[in-house]
Amino acid sequence: MPDSPSDRGVDEPYDLAVIGAGCAGLAGAVTASEQGLSVALLDTAGRIGGQFYRHPAPAVGAVRPEALHHDWSAFAGLRCRLEASDVVHLAGHHVWTVERNDAPEAADGTYPTSVDAQEAGEADARWTVHAVTGADGDGERPVRVRARAVLLATGAYERQLPFPGWTLPGVVGAAGAQAMLRLVLPGRRVVVAGSGPLLLAVAASLAAAGASVPAVVEASGYLGYARRPRVLAANPQKPAEALLHGAALLRHGVRLRVRSAVTEVHGTDRVEAVTVSRLDRDWRPVRGTGRRIACDALAVGHGLVPQTELATSLGCATRRTPDGTYALALDALQQTSVPGLWAAGETGGIGGAQLARVEGELAAIAVAARVRGRPEPARDGRVRELQRRRERMRAFAGVMAAVHAPGPGWTAWLDDATEVCRCEEVPAGAVREAVDAYGARDARTVKLLTRAGMGWCQGRVCGAAVACLAAGEGTSTVPPSPDRRPLAGPVPLGVLGSVDPGPPEAPPAVPAEQPDTARPDDAARPGE
Repeated sequence: MPDSPSDRGVDEPYDLAVIGAGCAGLAGAVTASEQGLSVALLDTAGRIGGQFYRHPAPAVGAVRPEALHHDWSAFAGLRCRLEASDVVHLAGHHVWTVERNDAPEAADGTYPTSVDAQEAGEADARWTVHAVTGADGDGERPVRVRARAVLLATGAYERQLPFPGWTLPGVVGAAGAQAMLRLVLPGRRVVVAGSGPLLLAVAASLAAAGASVPAVVEASGYLGYARRPRVLAANPQKPAEALLHGAALLRHGVRLRVRSAVTEVHGTDRVEAVTVSRLDRDWRPVRGTGRRIACDALAVGHGLVPQTELATSLGCATRRTPDGTYALALDALQQTSVPGLWAAGETGGIGGAQLARVEGELAAIAVAARVRGRPEPARDGRVRELQRRRERMRAFAGVMAAVHAPGPGWTAWLDDATEVCRCEEVPAGAVREAVDAYGARDARTVKLLTRAGMGWCQGRVCGAAVACLAAGEGTSTVPPSPDRRPLAGPVPLGVLGSVDPGPPEAPPAVPAEQPDTARPDDAARPGE
């Protein structure tokens, strides 16, 4: 498997650029390569697997890394296929934007064949993927990859709803706690809280690794699943997984508290205890139900949010999911509303690793047909089988999202001193003042008045809370529509200055010590 594009002509585009080396990206890349396409696989991490198959570095010396993951055999199969393929894996490449080029296209929307493409050369590159080396763009070397088609497999990030004390050391994301297990326990006595089936898996993993888990605190319940028996029957592996985790929790004496939430964290220098309160149907704390639980760490998360910044910057249509997030609107073959741009995995809605692999393969088959100028493979037997599996799993994902959707009353957890935006240290009181005193009615106006959302994470952590407070407490949990930003993440100014029509591997035009970064929608601080 090549790991650099150096053996290709500087003006020769790939057939497909895959952004993200998780479950969906790996399935898409290897399938496309096996279909005869030239493929570049870009990912911020140094190793493949994404967030789901995050595994220890070789230096850690893990003897059985497969014991840390569910369904490891599926990943091992994808890894073997990748190693045997001609996919160019560009590790440590932080993609900050994708640019659509003016390229020739047939009347039926197809691309030239590979022979025609070689003759067309540069003109056939419909897309330019801009990246910076380094997992966080800290390598500061700009890289450009040209491609005839792009597959977005950028995954998701964890949704956090703030509460008093959530900034104390020892409070980690639920998914983050699971990732930490590859190296170290987040604490010896860990409360797991939030909402969603991930909590059961995290708690079971923590207990198996030797941590004491006094409670799993689930803000929703599980009875909503029983209202869709046909969907459960069509996805028997999902209830089986839940029973497996539940049995593990019983063995370790872990107590499950439903319709409850951690509404406050106590401690001075780190977590010492949490307050768990019962919730009503709207997620408002029931007065007098708070109970204190001693612990030294809290793993908390309220599900996942599709990472769609690259797609929405290109104008891709989105749809609102049952849990209030936004996912990309995709057709039967995983294509977005922008021709030539496909997506797979969590970008189209949270559904898990198995669904991501199915969608990655389906998208790759569709891309291969388009690039080769073949008819749309709608009647292909393998395509129809993948589509049936996708619809079955998407149905379960919809039920899961509806069952664990945040209730509108969760903002009652917040006092005015609670930090909502951690990057810019903006408390809930400042957001409420922007709404009540200055008439802010949306997240963008609140951002301009308070800087909430202008930090390094660009609102990924605080966006839901800010939007909810701006719209009026108890009315919403997400912005009215996804932001369209020209930059998907922070980029050094030297990199922006070096973007020119030169070769894809052109060196930066600004000295490496240039420290400034450009952040989308950023504004100068008062006095700057």
